[in-house]
Amino acid sequence: MLTDYHVHLRPDGAGTLAADYFTPANVACYREVAQERGIAELGASEHVYRFRQALDVWQHPFWRENALDDLDEYCGFVRDQGLKLGIEADFVPGREDRMANLLDGRPWDYVIGSVHFVGDEAVDHPDWDVWATRSVDPEKVWKRYFEMLGEAARSGLFDLLAHPDLVKVWGADRPKPDGDLRRFYELALDGIAESGVAIEVSTAGLRKPVGERYPAEAFLAMCLEAGCPVVLNSDAHYPRHVGFEYESTVAWLAEQGVRELCVFEGRARRLEPIG
Repeated sequence: MLTDYHVHLRPDGAGTLAADYFTPANVACYREVAQERGIAELGASEHVYRFRQALDVWQHPFWRENALDDLDEYCGFVRDQGLKLGIEADFVPGREDRMANLLDGRPWDYVIGSVHFVGDEAVDHPDWDVWATRSVDPEKVWKRYFEMLGEAARSGLFDLLAHPDLVKVWGADRPKPDGDLRRFYELALDGIAESGVAIEVSTAGLRKPVGERYPAEAFLAMCLEAGCPVVLNSDAHYPRHVGFEYESTVAWLAEQGVRELCVFEGRARRLEPIG
């Protein structure tokens, strides 16, 4: 079976209103591409910061700028369209209880956890760029990023961790620590292994400046050795992204010994052979 659960029904950025993208016609475009690419289950996972309720969790200016929609209306729309219902929820240290309150009582099939911000600055957004100051030490940024990833796993809030080495997204356009990067992966691995959270293999990195999948092969190998199950996703923001580079990625996963992928329903997980 092939699935694509990390799917956004609209692009990021200003002016991409729910009323324009949360429509049956738009969903039909996503379904068409999914069918063409052999994807049996399609899920929606909008960014949590798009919803007014998220401001009870964090009042970051970026969230205040984007928190325009109602979370329950989103849940109802996705259910009505017959998609698996998910959300991409940022891990915000110290706000775990608030995020749990937001997530509780809603009929998710899965909750995707992600780390985008290190403090008040983002690893993947140019307007909040953690790398904006030339004196920023990449050792410190990468160390804190992977520490937070491990904390996210331990929090128990999430069913899977998205793009687990997102900090590399800019590739050569941003600083990178020297040497063997496994010293950073190890900072997250204990939390990942202890929690049993699933790890997303995301093809989105192939569309980004870094030009490679998330996670890096060495990081994936460490996760697999620790017994972590795998989810295959595209992080689509347009219909054409659904199932992006799945054929090559399924072959790559086979080389790593991955034969099964996670399938979610009602926040319960099972493993199915890769289709």
